[in-house]
Amino acid sequence: MAHTPVNHPARPVYRAIGGLVGLYFVVFGVLGIIASAGNDVLARDDTKVLGQGTNLGFSMLTILLGAAILVGTAIGRNLDVAINQWLAYALMALGLAELAFLQTDANIFNFSILTDIVVLTLSLVLLMAGMYGKVGTDDEHEAWQKARLVL
Repeated sequence: MAHTPVNHPARPVYRAIGGLVGLYFVVFGVLGIIASAGNDVLARDDTKVLGQGTNLGFSMLTILLGAAILVGTAIGRNLDVAINQWLAYALMALGLAELAFLQTDANIFNFSILTDIVVLTLSLVLLMAGMYGKVGTDDEHEAWQKARLVL
């Protein structure tokens, strides 16, 4: 895609930001498993971690998501870009779905409004990291430079 920056000067910063999002998800998930130990997997109770509602199921999901982001960040080679973009879209869909079902019995991950805000915000940060972390050849970088709008 011509509008996606290739070899952006700040790509190491964006890659590190993506890694920090993954690390946050892993830490949140581990703390969530500790806090919800002994409860049902999809329990709807008052379990909170870092001020956010969670349950054992969502905690395990965040560990898997965070681990996938961290593995992609460690490998690089544009794998992190693909993982960050796809997981960002998936997290946006999850956040919007949970927002729609927040006060109903369909709130299977025990989201609170703060959990939803954090998930949607981190999905946008992850998408930004995916959009600016692309690495390519010098020819691809030159094509991107020629395609962008210069004012």
